[in-house]
Amino acid sequence: MMEQAKRENKEIPVYGMSCQHCVNHVTKILEKFPSVEQVQVSLEDSKATFTWDPAQVNLSDVKQEIEKAGYSLENMAVGLDDQVSSEQIEEQELARAEDTEELNETVGMSSKAEQKQLFKISGMTCANCALTIEKGLKSMPGVKSVAVNFATEKLTVEMDPDVVKENDLLTKIKDLGYGAQSADDGKQQFKVGGMTCANCALAIEKKLKGTQGVQNVAVNLASETVTVEFDPGVVNMKEIFEQVRDAGYTPIANEDENQDDRTAIRQRNWLIFSAILSLPIMPIMFLPMSRSLMYTMLILATIVQFTAGWTFYRGAYHALKNRSANMDVLVAIGITAAYGYSLMTTLHMFIPSIFFEGPNFFDTSALLITFVRFGKYLEAKAKGRAGQALKKLLELQADKAHLWVGGEVQEVAATDLKIGDITIVKSGERIPVDGEIIEGSASIDEAMLTGESIPVDKGIGDPVIGATINRSGSIKVKTTKTGKDTVLSGIIKMVEDAQGVKPPIQRLADKISNYFVPTVVAISVITYLIWYVVLDSTFVFAFTAAIAVLVIACPCALGLATPTAIMVGSGVGLNRGILFKSAAVLEGIAHLQAIGFDKTGTLTKGTPEVTDIIPYADYSRQNVLKIAAAGENPSIHPLAQAVVAEGKKELLAIQEVENYHEEAGYGVICTYEGQTLLIGNIKLMHKYKIDVNESERDFQRLAESGRTTSFIALGGQVIGLIALADVVKESTKEAIKRLHQLGLKTFMITGDNKKVAAVVGEQVGIDEVIAEILPQDKISIIKKYQDQGFKVAMVGDGINDAPALAQADIGIAIGSGTDVAKETGDVVLVRNDLLDVERAIRLGRKTLRKIKQNLFWALIYNVIGIPIAAGVLYPLTGQLLPPEWAGLAMAFSSVSVVTSSLLLKNYDKKLVA
Repeated sequence: MMEQAKRENKEIPVYGMSCQHCVNHVTKILEKFPSVEQVQVSLEDSKATFTWDPAQVNLSDVKQEIEKAGYSLENMAVGLDDQVSSEQIEEQELARAEDTEELNETVGMSSKAEQKQLFKISGMTCANCALTIEKGLKSMPGVKSVAVNFATEKLTVEMDPDVVKENDLLTKIKDLGYGAQSADDGKQQFKVGGMTCANCALAIEKKLKGTQGVQNVAVNLASETVTVEFDPGVVNMKEIFEQVRDAGYTPIANEDENQDDRTAIRQRNWLIFSAILSLPIMPIMFLPMSRSLMYTMLILATIVQFTAGWTFYRGAYHALKNRSANMDVLVAIGITAAYGYSLMTTLHMFIPSIFFEGPNFFDTSALLITFVRFGKYLEAKAKGRAGQALKKLLELQADKAHLWVGGEVQEVAATDLKIGDITIVKSGERIPVDGEIIEGSASIDEAMLTGESIPVDKGIGDPVIGATINRSGSIKVKTTKTGKDTVLSGIIKMVEDAQGVKPPIQRLADKISNYFVPTVVAISVITYLIWYVVLDSTFVFAFTAAIAVLVIACPCALGLATPTAIMVGSGVGLNRGILFKSAAVLEGIAHLQAIGFDKTGTLTKGTPEVTDIIPYADYSRQNVLKIAAAGENPSIHPLAQAVVAEGKKELLAIQEVENYHEEAGYGVICTYEGQTLLIGNIKLMHKYKIDVNESERDFQRLAESGRTTSFIALGGQVIGLIALADVVKESTKEAIKRLHQLGLKTFMITGDNKKVAAVVGEQVGIDEVIAEILPQDKISIIKKYQDQGFKVAMVGDGINDAPALAQADIGIAIGSGTDVAKETGDVVLVRNDLLDVERAIRLGRKTLRKIKQNLFWALIYNVIGIPIAAGVLYPLTGQLLPPEWAGLAMAFSSVSVVTSSLLLKNYDKKLVA
């Protein structure tokens, strides 16, 4: 009760906010202060309200933090006493906008009002469906770019939100004949039960709009759906559902996780249904025809035609309505021709004066539908397996978390955690979300992130990643990132983007698919005319050949050739800790001819290490190191700490020294066991008149090899030399060698001095060394190679590498590097292993070969299959290809392409080498 009495409600004005982003920014600033809770920031009223304990927070500190962020607690636009003109206010706003733009450019964001939206598409049957959606959306004002991935059924739209809204896109997609649902993390759509009128919808909107963290709400009474935009760091779906229940309605969660499985099950059920009804028609065809048998065939075929076959009519209608043509058009024409002709010959038995006599094709139409359904089922199963890498990533996320609240542990859903929450993670448990250890220590298995099986020891202050596993120890973790901001979500988003963006080679397949169906229909008509008119065959013969041509052709194989290979290839890379940001990168990396490297932190470890210890007089190597470590221990200089680290690595006891002080530009002076100890450069030795004749030759040799060397003098005598250097990574030399074997030219760009750079270049065997270069000049080096006709990659880890990574055809960022480098790079190497550069290139080349192989088989299948269906082999075999078998062949063409892509998974074993 005493604690409760201290808390007060507080309201402060906040001016300068212009959008919801400002509101979120101010909210997060206030929530950082101790005891500040229940923060509500109003953009309309320019104020913030919260509860707090004034004894724990100084209002001037709050004011300072808010003003530092670019806002104000004083309304500078009102009152004559302020003496601030409207021009000055506009200048302040402009300056703040410029700062925001500069920040956005730094992290790789556009300041323009453009955003990417991801949707899950349903109802596509072939590559032409994807093209229909792309063509339809591209015609909308405000839509910048559209990419539909037929294999993953994902749509990525880049648009101007001021011109086109999400609902406009969803309406257009529905008008094109397909279903769509938003797949954004911070935007969800769900069903609501219990609404009876427009006032119900308004009640839900009002309730959710008053919820902290909710940015936008749209309630559709007709479809009983709610679309909500929110900040996952402030509010989660569980709390949103609670608000809906509190308003008196029932939220119904979407369950998209098993969408692929449900699609395969649905296709299987339709296959079984159509098979049960169509298979009895075959034996009936061979029995003496009677009215009862004819009735039976008509009923069975009609049921199959307008139930299992209805999906083809619906797809064909929408395609033709939008002036497009897809596989549904081919199948619909084929089954309609077979069923329609059969219906007319059957009705001849009852009304001979109107209809004509002839054989029937009920078995052809029914079995054709069954076989196409069979192909769709196999395709759905295979496509699901192709996307398993992403599904496995999603499965890695922890379901539950042990939340620490007021000294008690509560089990909650991991998705309900918010920034600042503290969780307890015991041995054997997954870490629920990204955070920082605040108590305890543990060995963390980060294999899912790095591919390394050896756990990493971590303690207080160390960051931990959600979905990694605590192998030993119990820790308390403070949540630092949630939702789409976590590392795992970032990886998932990167993989989705890689599978969603079309590479250049896909454009060829798209162009072919665009003209494919009209061409096949034309060939079918020509086939009929040649057999019936030119070669004077019977109508039934010509009709059978024409239907076979229609149904053997399939643009699905062309549409699946590229995306399935990309899905599997990016999945293989993911398992090896190689993240490709787009499909175009996976193709582009295969064409590389030259590759540049930053030195520090890329080719080298980025931190100094002891490389040489040369003892003199009667001192051993260990004695020199022990004494040097004692003298360097009080220093915070990186070189000094490297010496201390070497001493600790060799388990030496590090003694205390006295009278320690540093002389800038010279070194360290202290007292060690009663004697004066000097550690520093040759100037320090000369200053204290220490004889260096014995050691000077070794000193010069080490200096010429690019090492930073210090003299160790004790009691007026040099007892040893210690040399340090930023050592080359263990895998660097082998990586450069393998890149040369792949036929690539290598070069190094560094700001370091030429001597050190030359030594490193010679060590690793790199082709060309370019040293003493400023960060902005790295771009010109990359351009020089590009001007010579090379496809160039750049590998780097720092902020200074970001411009060169952006300029290169392919930017490759080291996973341990800065966020800016990883944001700018096209490929991220999570494991920090340079051998992964060569592996990424090999994987890219293998994937591109697989895409070309898939396209070849998809095209060759149609080049061979269509003429056979048209009857070119009839003079040799005396047989036409039955339309139902043509349908089965069509089904297997798509499955064979997907299966071919799945064989890429086996390449994972070869990447280990």
